[in-house]
Amino acid sequence: MTGRKPSTNLAARMGRWSASHWKTATFGWLAFVVASFAIGNVVGTKNIDNTATGSGESGHVAKVLSSEFKQPASENVLIRSTTHTASDPAFRAAAADVAAALASQPAVRHIESPFAVGNAGQISKDRHAALVQFRLRGTELKQSDKDVLPVEAAVTKLQDSHPGFTIGEFGDASVDEQLNKQVNKDFAKAGTFSLPITLLVLIFAFGALIAAGLPLLLGLSAVAATIGLVALPSHLIPMDQNVSVVVMLIGLAVGVDYSMFYLKREREERRAGKDDRAALEAAAATSGRAVLISGMTVIIAMAGLLFTGDPTFMSFGMAMIIVVGVAVLGSLTVLPALLSKLGGNVDKPRIPFLGRRRARKASGESRFWNAVLGPVLKHPAIATVAATGALVALALPAVHMHTVTPGPETFPKFIPVMKVYDQMQQSFPGGSIPAVVMVKAPQISATGVRTAIASLRRQAVASGEFNEPTSVSVNSTNTIATVALPIAGDGTDTASNHALETLRNTVIPATVGKVPGGDVGVAGTTAGSYDFNVQMKHAAPFVFAFVLGLAFILMLMTFRSIVIAIKAIVLNLLSVAAAYGVLVLIFQHGVGKGLLGFSDAGGGVVAYLPIFLFVILFGLSMDYHVFILSRIREAYDGGMSTEDAVAHGIKSTASVVTSAALVMVGVFSIFATPSFLFLKEFGVGLAASILIDATIVRAVLLPAAMKLLGDRNWYMPRWLDWLPHLGGEESAPEGTDVPPVYGAAA
Repeated sequence: MTGRKPSTNLAARMGRWSASHWKTATFGWLAFVVASFAIGNVVGTKNIDNTATGSGESGHVAKVLSSEFKQPASENVLIRSTTHTASDPAFRAAAADVAAALASQPAVRHIESPFAVGNAGQISKDRHAALVQFRLRGTELKQSDKDVLPVEAAVTKLQDSHPGFTIGEFGDASVDEQLNKQVNKDFAKAGTFSLPITLLVLIFAFGALIAAGLPLLLGLSAVAATIGLVALPSHLIPMDQNVSVVVMLIGLAVGVDYSMFYLKREREERRAGKDDRAALEAAAATSGRAVLISGMTVIIAMAGLLFTGDPTFMSFGMAMIIVVGVAVLGSLTVLPALLSKLGGNVDKPRIPFLGRRRARKASGESRFWNAVLGPVLKHPAIATVAATGALVALALPAVHMHTVTPGPETFPKFIPVMKVYDQMQQSFPGGSIPAVVMVKAPQISATGVRTAIASLRRQAVASGEFNEPTSVSVNSTNTIATVALPIAGDGTDTASNHALETLRNTVIPATVGKVPGGDVGVAGTTAGSYDFNVQMKHAAPFVFAFVLGLAFILMLMTFRSIVIAIKAIVLNLLSVAAAYGVLVLIFQHGVGKGLLGFSDAGGGVVAYLPIFLFVILFGLSMDYHVFILSRIREAYDGGMSTEDAVAHGIKSTASVVTSAALVMVGVFSIFATPSFLFLKEFGVGLAASILIDATIVRAVLLPAAMKLLGDRNWYMPRWLDWLPHLGGEESAPEGTDVPPVYGAAA
């Protein structure tokens, strides 16, 4: 270590301390993970109450009903025949058997026969179908999901005993229970395949089991710690029930990325002739610093979700902020601690052929990317135009993006409850997804209020956009009534949205809207979808401005160049826009739908994906950008010309960026295989963007643009010199072993 000037940036100091106190750092990390998980179990995670969430008017209705009129789950048993009508004795016998079977179930309440007086609306217009309606005990959906299981079993037995009829159940609890079960299966499948795929890519990248296992262990431990830690902020920002899946996805991605950046540099420095300690210090001062800056950028991107105002997005944003912070902490502490202890043993045991091939790559450069980069730097103008043209061509379809909220028509048709849904829609259009009008007044039983509600039901059906059977429920305090109106369309299409506008703008103002002192609003699938779309369109500018603005400032302070900062924003926006275009082509226009296992395009991109994908993709793309630019700037500050620094930076980082991208593409692609369309869109969007970003953007457009700009890449207006520096010390003096690092001490 004699004669070496130690790096003083924060990452270098953390790495040096961890290497000198490897036991404290290692066992301290393990204690932190265990304690975090234990604290989470003790404190408990507060989950979002899905019955009290939503946007706009429908969200307001949900909150009022949740606090003042929480209703039991409503269920339907459909009885349908192509040969018998409701007048036939066999049909009546089937309905009687259904009612008797339901009455024998302890959890069933308020059975409504289609043949009872006043229930004629429960028989279809062609009289070939009828509904037996009932409610479950209690008002908590989680309990109803359990209570409905024996009821579903009883209905299935009835189907077996009446082969000439279709008998099936559809309702709040049965839908929730069966869809959640399938979603959990899809998530479990993704989790099962993501770990071996990640490990295989890491083994291929490093050629040694220990080197491949370290990034995976760090990612998994960061995930475990975060699952516990999210319990703490959940009491301020309740968590979505699927937050652990997002934590697993992002935690594994960034944890593996950061470890690879660090580990690759440490191995490269050792192969260049440095001893183990010097190699570790060099990695901490350079790649460690890049990890710190990358983590800050990703956290900024994820924080953008807090501006959406949507409870689910806010919970995802908070969870992702935590897991990225934990992954950065682990990368800067326990990773250098383990590397200091392992030394050269990190490259053992080597995989036959792979280990020898990796060992020969002392420079860490990739032959493939060397071949790609040569023509790019030789003809930068052509490369810039070609790459930009390709990205713009991919992005163009996004101009006509249509956002939709996934409705029942996009759910897997093999799920039993969805088969019943399709048949209910044929016999009772809109009955399974009604618009729900809330009327809150001092006395619902008052003559004027009852008259207004009756008028609402008549005028809604008379408009031709709502159907029978309509129904009314009143709370125990006689202050709130809910009116269920079966709506036209599939719940989220043009017909449904037009019906909602008719209801809100015409029918309600002429009826219940005139109730003195009344609080009136519309909820339901259509209203919730419409209001959510409006909120996302309102929130999008704030999210984009926050993420882009802070990322620009961070890049400016890190690389001390306004050109680099602007270019970082532009390149990342291009890769995100290209991913949007791919989504539109596949899921709106149906290009390649057969390969992804769905028969019909969903009519558009899921409404929450553009913002959600933007923050994730922008953050993960900046990982690569910061890592590559850090290496380029390091070489430039070390005396290389801009062209040579670009070539050196891209070549020396291409293999690790490619490996990290392969991990992400592999994991994200798994989400293109589930049965739910919204999960397919999520997986395809992420995988496409990472693939585009790691190839066209980072390997072609970035170096070509930097070659064209030359030394102008490093232009920084003097009037911005007041900005604080992020990173390490000024370039080290000649003769030191530590690579030069730019910026001022953090």
